[in-house]
Amino acid sequence: MNSEPAVRQSEQSTDLPNTAAGTAGGPVAPGAPLELIAASLRRERRRTGLSLTEVARRAGIAKSTLSQLESGTGNPSLETLWAICVALDAPFSRLLDPPRPRVQVIRADEGPTVSAAHADYQATLLAACPPGARRDVYRIAAEPGQARASDPHMPGVTEHVVLSAGRALVGVAGEPAELAPGDYICYPGDLPHVFEALEPRTLAVLVSEHT
Repeated sequence: MNSEPAVRQSEQSTDLPNTAAGTAGGPVAPGAPLELIAASLRRERRRTGLSLTEVARRAGIAKSTLSQLESGTGNPSLETLWAICVALDAPFSRLLDPPRPRVQVIRADEGPTVSAAHADYQATLLAACPPGARRDVYRIAAEPGQARASDPHMPGVTEHVVLSAGRALVGVAGEPAELAPGDYICYPGDLPHVFEALEPRTLAVLVSEHT
């Protein structure tokens, strides 16, 4: 009998080759450094002292999937990476945060970007939390269609969103607020939450705060 957990739909893209080409399954978008993600996964798992089997079980993915990702041959979705981060009790940014110069400029089309599996939604890491801080900053680009539904993150996470362009429904699942450019919302990220673009080329800045 196969002891591996059932593979979630968003995880199926991990069987794809290690390329930047997009698929309907929602793999990592162009610009996401797969080798860096693989090295970060190995580092974080060593930090916890957990086995491949235990991390896969906690994340609800197959052990073979996690093994692929740690070897840099997988093509993970945003949902799969988030699940692994929750299992490792690690901020998502630790998977994508390369060494940074003291002064840094990230152009609008630059930065490590990860795509959602079931929504036209991309998150680009702009700034990871430095020592002594507990926050990460992301640029969000989303298009109308299926909403980006997020499972709860680690306990104590709060998300702050400022809409830059377009319109969107953002917030706790079941009671999101409609935002226009310049509007701000804060909500608990450790509850199910959504981001649904209502207009083309919807842009936002998201700050994930860890307490």
